[in-house]
This record gives sequence, structure tokens and C-alpha cells, in this order.
Amino acid sequence: MNPSNTAAPADTASLQALDSAHHLHPFTDHAALARHGARVITRADNIYIWDSEGEKILDAMSGLWCVNAGYGRRELADAAYAQMMTLPFYNSFFQTTNVPALQLASKLAALAPRSGEHAFEHVFFTSSGSEANDTNVRLVRRYWDLLGQPQRKVIISRHNAYHGSTLAGASLSGMSAMHAQGDLPIPHIAHIGQPYFFEHARAGESEHDFGLRAARWLEEKILELGADRVAAFIAEPVQGAGGVIIPPASYWPEIQRIVDRHGILLISDEVICAFGRLGHWFAYEKFGYRPDLITFAKGVTSGYIPLGGVLVGGRVAQVLIERGGEFSHGYTYSGHPVACAVALANIELLQREDLVERVRHDVGPYLAERFAELQQHPLVGQAQSCGFVASLLLVRHKAPLHAFDPALAVGMICRRHCFKNGLIMRAVGDRMIIAPPLVMTRAQIDEMMALIRRCLDATRDELQHTGLLD
Repeated sequence: MNPSNTAAPADTASLQALDSAHHLHPFTDHAALARHGARVITRADNIYIWDSEGEKILDAMSGLWCVNAGYGRRELADAAYAQMMTLPFYNSFFQTTNVPALQLASKLAALAPRSGEHAFEHVFFTSSGSEANDTNVRLVRRYWDLLGQPQRKVIISRHNAYHGSTLAGASLSGMSAMHAQGDLPIPHIAHIGQPYFFEHARAGESEHDFGLRAARWLEEKILELGADRVAAFIAEPVQGAGGVIIPPASYWPEIQRIVDRHGILLISDEVICAFGRLGHWFAYEKFGYRPDLITFAKGVTSGYIPLGGVLVGGRVAQVLIERGGEFSHGYTYSGHPVACAVALANIELLQREDLVERVRHDVGPYLAERFAELQQHPLVGQAQSCGFVASLLLVRHKAPLHAFDPALAVGMICRRHCFKNGLIMRAVGDRMIIAPPLVMTRAQIDEMMALIRRCLDATRDELQHTGLLD
């Protein structure tokens, strides 16, 4: 265990006051936060975190979908320290490189499954998934300019998708709350419906048929806009921040057929889904499609240090390299040597401990088995999992499924009970979602499931007591 885990509780009130006075949080109502103060997290080990009051909490969200290797991994801290003492920083501008960056680019190229012109031999590094998706916009439009088709600028995304919070990333995202602020989306971004069976399926429609119909929303949008104007389609293999929306098996093959037919680029945003989260190094392998660009971040370093990037397939890379001249785009921290060194150590750790394979063949199936049992709970209308992401839908009635009034914010009621009971579980509307560290054992899955049931029971009891549930 990390020695810091023996530290005494901190002065929470002073820390909260300092936070309120100076710290603007992401995606936060600061007036509301000031009324009760932020929960101060002070230390972590394995799958657990501790707050300033000394309370132990099971982190079923891996921080923010990212701590794949778990907390307290000395190998990653040692890699950062060794690189800082050797070369703490140098840029990748001006025809220079550094050893960790080139080694990591080579390693990522070797990990990505290969398929003809869709082989991934090149990597463009950023510091986050948001920056990587901004890079995708630049790459895609530069690609079509070089091919003499500058009118191909439109990138199609999905409603309720999440692709970052920069101007371009937030525009690609399909979050209405984000678009309501800052005159978003920017021009030449379009959206189609998400493949969410519970929300969009017709009466009596099978999941297979719905998956085909949802995929064909892409073709309808391409034809509406004009195929000669569409540059790319971007999508998450499984929508994460949108509530862990797992598409039907028929969805991705039909998407591949459509992009092939119209000759547009396919971007797989795997910021959440890569590096073992779905039991594969990259999730497109699981779903059997062939992207041209892959966005990555989060799990590449297990969140220990910021790093993101884009894996660039041969179709795009060949045009950029052979015809493009200077690509006028980049970041100070592109290929940061310390971040790349930590990523290399993280990938080595994932390989040494067979964490990706464990998710695919052992703990992933076990999580699916245990999570499906929640379907029996009176509040749960749907319980789904894919690898090491899972979600359950809270409903007012189960037969037939009848949702709660969104104004009741039942998901946030459940989330409050989770916090009270030592569990981090995220609420997206009335969908409760998890994405645990990949190091989680079967015994720890059992521990987590007991906590989830306790929180569901507490939520049901509160709803019944307040008259919001029969």
C-alpha cells in the first residue's frame, strides 16, 4: 500500500474554503458547490480513494474512465521521475524528437490491429482527447484539401456523444447543454441520433433491426447534406459520457458499409474505450469496423499524467506525408517525453499483468454476470455491460418500462446515496454508470455489487418515503 494512505484526516473546512475562493471546476454549478463545499480527495490506492475526512470510497469510475491500472502504481511514478531527471521536456517542433515519443509511437502502431490501408503506422500526440479531436478536424479537412475536394468539410457526429469540450470538441459532441453556451456547434458540424434502443426503438422492433435503422440515419444525413460535402463520421464505439450506450451488434457493420459506399473517413473516438476498457487494446477490433483515425487519451497513461493523440491510418497519412508539405498544427506538449515515458511503462504494466485479456476472458464476463442480476431490482429497468463499462436504467415501473419524470433527478438522488455509502457511481440522467479500474478482482466486483444494491435500496426507500414511488 502507498505509505501516504496512513495520513491523518485533513482540515476539510479550510480546504473547502480555499477551493471555493480560487478554484473553478469543470462542468460545475459553482453557486451550488459553494453551499456545501467540494469533497476533498487526498489519497488513493488500488481501486480505492480516501477523502479529507478519512472516508474510504470504492472508485467504480476509475477517476474519470482513466485509471485502468489502478492507483498507487510505483512503476508509473518511477518512470516519470527517471524521465524528468533525464529529459524533463523538449518540443517536437523544428525537426526534433525524443526517445520516449518515438518509442511510444512505434509501440502504439504495433498494438493497433492491421488491415490494409487501415494499418496505423503514424501517431500525432496531444495532451488530451479534446485536443486530439481538434486535431482530427484539422487532419480531415487538410486531407480533403490535398485531394482537391475542399468542399468536403462537414463532419457528422451523434446526439448525446461526447468528444471533448474545446470549441471543436464541444461542437463534435452532441450535448445540448454544451451547445447552449458559446454559439455552438461551429459551422460544418452535423449530428444524427444515437443508437439507444430504449429511447428510439419502435414498438415490436428487434435490436437487430433497430441497429440497422439507427446506422442508416447516417446515410440519410449524408444524402441530405450532399455526399460531396461530407468529410467524415466520428463516433465512440460505446458512448461513455452519454450514459454507456451500447449499440446493437448490427450497428457498426452497417456504419462501415455506409462510409465505404460514400467514401468518407471514419473516426473512432476511443478516449474511453481503448487500452483494455472493452477487453481489447482498441475497441474497433471488438466491433469489427475499420477506422481511418483513432482518438486516444485517458487509459494510455492510466490517467497518471496528461497524454492524448490520434492514430493516423495509412489512407490519411500517405496523403499528408506525400502531398501535404508542412502541416501547420501542433502543441507545445505534443510528444512530451515524461508523458510518453509514463505511457510506455503503463502499457508494459498492462501487458505484464494481462489486464486486457483478463477483462476479455475473466473479470469482464464476471462483471457482466453480476451486473445482469441488478435487472431483478424494482428500480432497474435495464442493466447492460460491455467489458469494464456498465450502466443501469432507473425506472418508475418495469412492466411496461416507464421512466421517471426527468425533473425529479432520480439519478442524482441515487448518486447522493452512493457517495454516502462509499461508492463512486456516475449519474447520467437516470442512467447510473460504472467504469472500474481493470485491476479489480472478482472479490472486489462482489464488494462493488453489494454497495450498488445498498444504494439502490436506499434510493427506493427515499422515493417511497417522499411519495415519488408507489
